[in-house]
Amino acid sequence: MDAWDAKAEFWDELMGDEGNLFHRTLVGPATERLLELQPGQRVLDAACGTGVLARHLHALGARVLGVDGSEKMLHQARQRGPAEIEYRRVDLRDAAALGALGTFEAVVCGMALMDLSDPDPLLRAIPGLLRPQGRLVATLCHPCFNFWGSRRFLEDEDRQGEMVHTAGVRVAGYLQPRSEPGVGAPGEPAAHLYHHRPLHDLLGRCFAAGLVLDGLEEPAFTEATAAPLPLSWLHIRDIPPVLALRLRVG
Repeated sequence: MDAWDAKAEFWDELMGDEGNLFHRTLVGPATERLLELQPGQRVLDAACGTGVLARHLHALGARVLGVDGSEKMLHQARQRGPAEIEYRRVDLRDAAALGALGTFEAVVCGMALMDLSDPDPLLRAIPGLLRPQGRLVATLCHPCFNFWGSRRFLEDEDRQGEMVHTAGVRVAGYLQPRSEPGVGAPGEPAAHLYHHRPLHDLLGRCFAAGLVLDGLEEPAFTEATAAPLPLSWLHIRDIPPVLALRLRVG
């Protein structure tokens, strides 16, 4: 059984039709800006999960094919519809299976690169999947600030009789690639494996696959939002938990 099969119902309920606050505020808008989608364009949603991004792109006028390695994730995506979105089970580590999918104006990979034990087959397949002027837009947990070596903190300081609260991130061990189990969301039924890759490793893999970087965003929460946990990313300003990349064939 795929490791994500056991989590499919949990993530479907958590994300719903339009995604959770993290997705709606950070991931989705950054993806949309970098994608610069035109109606009628064909888009491959690689690691589509329960179809949140695929549904959003369809609503913007794209013709979407969503692929994922978990059949149960795909089942949840199909259940939510619409029927115009096509879903297929594809192992993203199988470059030949990816290459058989056809060509697209764009490929998106939403919050999944850090979940792939080996992203190279997907990256190597991208040049063959993209039509002229095509682009890959990928989002992931920011490898500088949101990985196994980062620690969120909250400090209280008395400044001349006024209590000031400061939330931030401390980082250790950034330069070493490493795989660690982690929690994707509070209440998740089982941990999954995160694969930390520092920027030189991550982008080096992209460059080796013939891709060049021509767009980048680091979305962060900027407005006060109620959060149940004191160390939620909602309380941390000016430090991005997400990295969004746009790459094209060089």
